[in-house]
Amino acid sequence: MKVSDVMTSDVRTVRPDQTAREAARFMLSADAGAIPVTDGDRLMGIITDRDIAVRGVAEGHGPDTPVRDLMTNDIVAARLDDDTGEVAVRMSQAQVRRLPVIDDQQRLCGIVSLSDLTRNGDGGAAEQALQGVSQPGGRHQQ
Repeated sequence: MKVSDVMTSDVRTVRPDQTAREAARFMLSADAGAIPVTDGDRLMGIITDRDIAVRGVAEGHGPDTPVRDLMTNDIVAARLDDDTGEVAVRMSQAQVRRLPVIDDQQRLCGIVSLSDLTRNGDGGAAEQALQGVSQPGGRHQQ
């Protein structure tokens, strides 16, 4: 199964020049833990609630800090035609629960999450990803 078959395509984003407060308000209203950061339709990074709450506060950043100062730049992404099993391995290795989905021009097309994999019948892929995500450590270990 391809990522394009299971991803969520209606994804709200923030710009790098928006504030951490604006990103956090969006997360609260959308009940989301991460938001892709885009410049136009080009993916620039991702900001998570953990980036704001842990990294931002630990480094003394306030709510008016630009998203660009807190976002993760070296993101792991999926491509539209990636196989869901391959994406599950990537999620496991990166220890993340969701990946932005991009096209060949780095344009954001959607986001794929563990729940997308589970909901769309690829429970084995989701289970594999969850095992890696649940391990201690990882790229977002603060």
